[in-house]
Amino acid sequence: MTSKHYEIQVGVMVDDDSGLTLSQLCRLCAVHADYVVELVEEGVVQPSGEEITQWNFPGMSIQRIRKARRLQTDLGINLAGVAVILELLDEVDYLRHRLKDMER
Repeated sequence: MTSKHYEIQVGVMVDDDSGLTLSQLCRLCAVHADYVVELVEEGVVQPSGEEITQWNFPGMSIQRIRKARRLQTDLGINLAGVAVILELLDEVDYLRHRLKDMER
């Protein structure tokens, strides 16, 4: 008799409006808090809240941090460059959506 092995994957559903603490965000993105602080300083992600202990991040921060990390590790781009690239990618997405809306 053959045995079957199944892999169980567990995930967390987060929408863009979800608020994430710094520690939750770090855990979901597998990064250190210092890295997220650097991304905040570069404007890659923008938390609400005055103090670091009060920071609350929108769900879309997960995707931005993961993209930033890939740009750094895969292409060796520094944080300032990552911030510019992500801003340009946002602009491209915005323009594509506008073009689609105009075509309707």
